[in-house]
Amino acid sequence: MCVVETMAAVCCVGDWLVTSVSHHLVAANISQCREPFVFDCAKAEQKPKENKTENESQGGASEEKGSDRVLAFTLSASGNYAALTDDSKRLVLFRTRPSWRCISTRWVVRRCTSLVFSWAEDELFVADKSGDVYSFSVVEPDQQGELKLGHLSMLLGITLSPDDKYIITADRDEKIRVSVRKSPYCIQAFCLGHTEFVSALCVAPEHSDWLLSGSGDGTVKLWNYESGQQLQSIDLKQLYVSHGTAIDSEKSQRFAVSRIVTTLDGRYVAVQCERFPSIQLFVLEDELEGPLTPTDNLTLPHTPWDMTFDRQGRLWVLLENKDSIFLLYTHTQEGWQCETESLDLQTVSEALHLHWDLFEDSVGLESQLQHLYKVNFDNTASYLQRKWERQQQQKNQQGGKRRAGKGPQSSGAAKKTKTESKGGTVSQHCS
Repeated sequence: MCVVETMAAVCCVGDWLVTSVSHHLVAANISQCREPFVFDCAKAEQKPKENKTENESQGGASEEKGSDRVLAFTLSASGNYAALTDDSKRLVLFRTRPSWRCISTRWVVRRCTSLVFSWAEDELFVADKSGDVYSFSVVEPDQQGELKLGHLSMLLGITLSPDDKYIITADRDEKIRVSVRKSPYCIQAFCLGHTEFVSALCVAPEHSDWLLSGSGDGTVKLWNYESGQQLQSIDLKQLYVSHGTAIDSEKSQRFAVSRIVTTLDGRYVAVQCERFPSIQLFVLEDELEGPLTPTDNLTLPHTPWDMTFDRQGRLWVLLENKDSIFLLYTHTQEGWQCETESLDLQTVSEALHLHWDLFEDSVGLESQLQHLYKVNFDNTASYLQRKWERQQQQKNQQGGKRRAGKGPQSSGAAKKTKTESKGGTVSQHCS
């Protein structure tokens, strides 16, 4: 269960609803009224000088000071462990039971974008902006990381197959790569078909051979990741329009999927697009017509930061709103219904409301994915424009020369008169 870099993020395992915002990690207990666990990266352990020297020797940045902002965090499948990485290149490992405590702080070579625990909870895999994946031991929490594999472009997502056999990575260059975990240099398959960066990955445990992916091209795709075969593709823009949702022209051009989550049984899937006040729900079943079937579309009163399913299959949506931090949806026979009287919702909302000052700086921030789009240049139009300008310049120059040649005192006329004069004198002398 992985959360990629975002303005504010949420993840749920067991009784803990964990959020990250700015340089803080905040864990609220769903079922008990207790003070949330708050971790402040700005007050965390500083990098020792010897580690700085070692980092420089591995090609990392030297004296660059980070902002301590949380870039990504993840929870293990059982909820026993949590980890985060921040802008100061920390990798912090927590144990959550019987109570939250930090058990190690390690350092990565470059800033990370995504991280995930193995299902066996013995390793933590970290993907970074340079395209590399490192593995860190959970059993030996002070052991340094080991380089596992690399891409040629920025990594945006990482996950593992439910049997821990494959490492699945997604990058800015539209590729999804499936590598053998024990021998990462062995590539099992590529899942190719997106036309923009791949920003979300999700494997449902109960459908262990299927992978869901989301992209900046506004599509959600379903794959058999072991073979690289695309099973289904859904264009979210068309789907939203069919629901009657208005999409302005700017958003329709850049409609990036920011999050895909599933219930524990893998039956229900929720998809969120960045900075868009709506969530699309699907049912995932073994159907010949198409395993991924659209169902409800939830229109939200405020822009969502993130979302997650809890162990009961309820959908928690984190909003950019102080008075309504969370919305909670439950699936019924009539579809997905918003709960307003839930005691769990009240418990979490009250706990986080006391810490709203941590969230305020992230309200209204610009999209985190928009800078990943490739810039397209119309080379033909640019060439024709430059060609026209050159032709106009040449015409102007030629016109100037012709006008100068018509003058009585032009150098050409003077030369011609002088030559003719010389010729006449010679002729008279010869006669």
